Amino acid sequence: MVLKGNSVESKWLRSPRPNPQAQLRLFCFPYAGGSDLTFRTWPRELPPDVEVCGVQLPGHGNRLRENSIDRIEPLVAALAPQLLPYLDRPFAFFGHSMGALISFEVARWLRRNHAPKPECLFVSGRPAPQIPDPERRTYDLPEPEFIEELRRLNGTPREVLEHPELLQLMLPIIRADFGLCQNYRYQPETPLDFPIIAYGGTGDVEVSYEQLRGWHDQTSASFSQRMFEGDHFFLISAKLDLLKVLSSELEGLIMKNITRLAANQML
Repeated sequence: MVLKGNSVESKWLRSPRPNPQAQLRLFCFPYAGGSDLTFRTWPRELPPDVEVCGVQLPGHGNRLRENSIDRIEPLVAALAPQLLPYLDRPFAFFGHSMGALISFEVARWLRRNHAPKPECLFVSGRPAPQIPDPERRTYDLPEPEFIEELRRLNGTPREVLEHPELLQLMLPIIRADFGLCQNYRYQPETPLDFPIIAYGGTGDVEVSYEQLRGWHDQTSASFSQRMFEGDHFFLISAKLDLLKVLSSELEGLIMKNITRLAANQML
């Protein structure tokens, strides 16, 4: 792990546009089967004072030679300490689907270990963690049925599904990610003391409005919810609308920190 000019460079984190002078870092956690590439264009649409840091999990992206981790506890135990050197300025977490779950548990790990906390947790396309998942297990389905499940979810690129060699490369990764989510067991803790903002898709059959609203119970600070047109992967289909809203929220966080710093300097 290397810190170059206070910007991010790590096998766990990739910044598509390093910004050592950033006022805020946004750590982005991918969905099942995804990688940091999901967030590579985000700096073009987000405020220039924000440094986007895509989280790269073992077995994903440029870490394909590593074994994927199919349980959340060992993943968080491995990932969270790697973030600590980069929490040297205000930061926020954004996670979609599996990424929302991981970011939530990383935030709780930081609290348990008395580390800096996020300014905000943005959770997207994921039911609140305390809500039992009624869905059947799919991560261990026979291959033809598992592939059909991927088609149904509409999140795996068509070129992957139609390319046998690429599909065989991706299947173990996606199975491991599904296993991580479907074997998750929520353990109650005190609600987080920073804001949570939840995003959802109006046509998402996997996550209802009520399930998304359950995130309200995970914070003692403010909570808000915003819906976008699209299915479970509105993150892609409604990307520009999502990033416009996210930009406004991030600008608010930056101004809040500037105001707080100025007030402290006057004391």
